[in-house]
This record gives sequence, C-alpha cells and structure tokens, in this order.
Amino acid sequence: MRALPDGMVVRIGRHTRVRDDGTLLVGGAPTRVARLTPRAAALARDGRVVVRDAASRALAAHLLDTGLGDPVAASLPPVPLSELTVVVPVKDRVAPLDRLLASLPAGLGGTIVVDDGSADPAPIAAVVARHGARLIAFPENLGVSTARNTGLAEATTPFVAFIDSDVEVEPGSLEMLLRHFGDPLVALTAPRVLGREREHPGWITRYEDARSSLDLGNDAASVRPGSRVTWVSGTCLVARVADVSGFDATMRVGEDVDLVWRLIDAGRVVRYEPSAVVRHDHRTSARRWMARKFFYGTGALPLGERHPTEIAPVVLPPWAAGMLVVLAAQRRWSLPGAAAICAVVILRVARRLPHARHPRRTAARLVGDGALASLGQGSALLVRHWWPLALAASLVSRRARRAVAVAAVVDAAVEYARLRPRLDPVRFFAARRLDDLAYGAGVWWSALRGRSLRALMPRITRGHHD
Repeated sequence: MRALPDGMVVRIGRHTRVRDDGTLLVGGAPTRVARLTPRAAALARDGRVVVRDAASRALAAHLLDTGLGDPVAASLPPVPLSELTVVVPVKDRVAPLDRLLASLPAGLGGTIVVDDGSADPAPIAAVVARHGARLIAFPENLGVSTARNTGLAEATTPFVAFIDSDVEVEPGSLEMLLRHFGDPLVALTAPRVLGREREHPGWITRYEDARSSLDLGNDAASVRPGSRVTWVSGTCLVARVADVSGFDATMRVGEDVDLVWRLIDAGRVVRYEPSAVVRHDHRTSARRWMARKFFYGTGALPLGERHPTEIAPVVLPPWAAGMLVVLAAQRRWSLPGAAAICAVVILRVARRLPHARHPRRTAARLVGDGALASLGQGSALLVRHWWPLALAASLVSRRARRAVAVAAVVDAAVEYARLRPRLDPVRFFAARRLDDLAYGAGVWWSALRGRSLRALMPRITRGHHD
C-alpha cells in the first residue's frame, strides 16, 4: 500500500463530479466512473479524506492514482529549506539573476549558479558573490541541460530546485512545493508560472499574462500524458535528488518535458501545485515572442523520438474521432449523424454503469463532456497543429474555409470568455492566432527536418471505468 503519512488530506478534485450521495465519482485522468463502497463514501463525505488508518490510506491513494483527488499540500509535513539546494543556469542575464537571488528564502541548503558561457562573466560573478551563492562558470555555452546537470551533481541535499534566471520566487512557494515530498512516490513538483508585473504592459504582455504557455492554470493536478496537465515547464522544478538522473544534454528544447515523462514512465509521481507561484519575465516584443513559440514547437521532434506514444497533438476515443469526421463533412446529415453517434455511445456507456442510480443521465454527461472536449481538440488541430494543411485546403474548398473560420473564431471566443484578459477581443484574437501559427510552424519545421510526422498524428484511445 502507498505509504501516505498520517494526517495527510486528499480532497476530491474540482473537476470530479460527485453523484449518488457520494458513492459515484466521475472524473480523473483519463476520465472514469468510480464506485465507492458505503464505507469509503463516508470517509469522503465532506469532499476530503484524512489519512488515519488503512482504509482511509487506501482510499486516498486511489483518488491520487486515478486523478480523482488532489493532495492538500499544507496538510503534509514541512521539509526544512536546509534540505534544498537551488540550481540556477544563467547566460548574460545580470539584472534578472539579481532579482531571482534576492527573492530566494533564507535558510537554503545552498545556491549554485552555473554561468553557461556569458559574454561578460564579471557582472554575473559580482551578483553571485553579493548574494553569497556559489558560482560555476563555463567558458562556452554548453546548454541549459548541461548547466542544470552540473549543479545537480554538486548538490549535497536530498532535494534540488532548478530555477531559471528570469523568474522571481514568491514567498512560501518553495516551502509549499517541498511539502509534496511527504508522499514517497512524488519525484518532482512544479509551481504556477505567472508573468512579472509591469507598469505599462503592451498587448503581447497582456495576452501572455492571460494565456502564457507556461501558465498551467489554478487547479492542482497530477501531471501525466493524456490528462488535463500533461507536462510542466523547467522554469522552476523541485525534485527529489534520488529520483532524478538529470536532463538529456542532447536536447536544446523539450528537455523539461522529457524529464517529466521519464519519471512518470518509471512509476514516479509529478505534481503541479498552483498555490506555489513564481513570476516569469515574459517577452514583450511580438517578434521575440513568436520566435519563442516557434522554438517551443520544434521540441516536438526530439520528444517524438523519445516518447512516441505521448507526443500526439490530440488524444481521442474512436467515437469522438468519428464524430469529428462526420461534422467536418458539413453535409445535411452531419449534425444528425454526430447526434446519432453520441446517442449510441450514451447507451453503451449506460450499460456499463449498472451501479449508478441514473446510468443514462450519468452517461449523457460523460459523453457530452467528451464531445465538447473533442470539439476543442479538433479545433486545435485545424488552427494550431495542422494549420498548413488547413490553409492549403482552404484555397480550394469552401467547406474547409468555413471549418477553419469557425474553429478560429470559436476557439478565441471561448478562451476570451474563460480567461477575461486585460485585452480587447480583436487583439486577443490576433494574438491567439499568431500564437498557434508560430507554434504550429515550429512543429512542422521539426517534423520535416526530422522526416517524421509522429508529432502530428492523433492518437486514438479508449476510456476507463471502475
């Protein structure tokens, strides 16, 4: 049994639906329907399970393993900061490095700054000395992975934090991330990455503040491929030294995602904790911002080579893929056909839920949620991952033009309503589409250069029901 500590609290996830007086849970990653015994339902009656004995420990572990619940980090025992070493790779960023080191809490087990070939190393050395950190300097640029690995090899504490030089750590964040290691399966934790506040933010900055690729939202999650949070950024990571062998030094992009997925493949747990926050120095010019998005997209090739089953741009059950094909045909029978597919799936799912009080109602909600999620993924294919193909098709097909236009407008409208950014709808729409164009171009560039379309192929999978 998973050795969760006494007193640990696991709460039912915000995205998990509780039905039938708490005996039926719908949610998780991938989405599933889990039936609880009356005794287990009583343990979680207030939406929280407190680990006190074997029964509560088993229920808490099940909720965590399935993604139906999340740990309350504050309920886990604190880990002294003296057991944490901070490793900071840096190149030429003197002022940001100064801000980062000033934001680190007192009492750390050590701070190691690795200068990865700065053009003028003297100012970096001066900042490091002023903050009492240790400096390791490379005469030439060897890459962020090598810099992090060098710091990791020098760490003598049980835990290490990899923090990029262009962030600031908010008070209490490292302490909160360390608490998760009270769960012995946790190997890596990551905070929420928000933008650094600016007095006069431009439209790109305002968009990034609302829809940054680094910001994974305000809901805690277990990180795993195919779930709501599939990866976390290397902007700030806290790891158990015994579990981390290092970053792949041959990768210049995607090395953080590769590390996360290797840990998950090894049976370890990676947690995203949004109550811990770091502030990132987002790019402010459209050219540099789009170049960075393109760079992120090029990570698809090396990740696809190392993780061929996890790199798919969308993951769909067979019925959802069929529904999207039927709707894309844009015929008179498309809407009735899609409705018929959903109706058949509802009946099939309902038959697999004999323990539910209202199996058809529960199945309808499951299929409805799946249909909406699949429509979102289909839109992303058209305007993000497959946009070169969609553009080519639009030149010769009115139906293709209609599909792309609807996907582009609806996607931006839904995101605008969800995020409520400090930006007008027109510029938000423009930034959203530029974001997708730049990232998608990076994916295609890497795919063509590597002669592999693996990162562009959808994955068809099946759901799970307990």
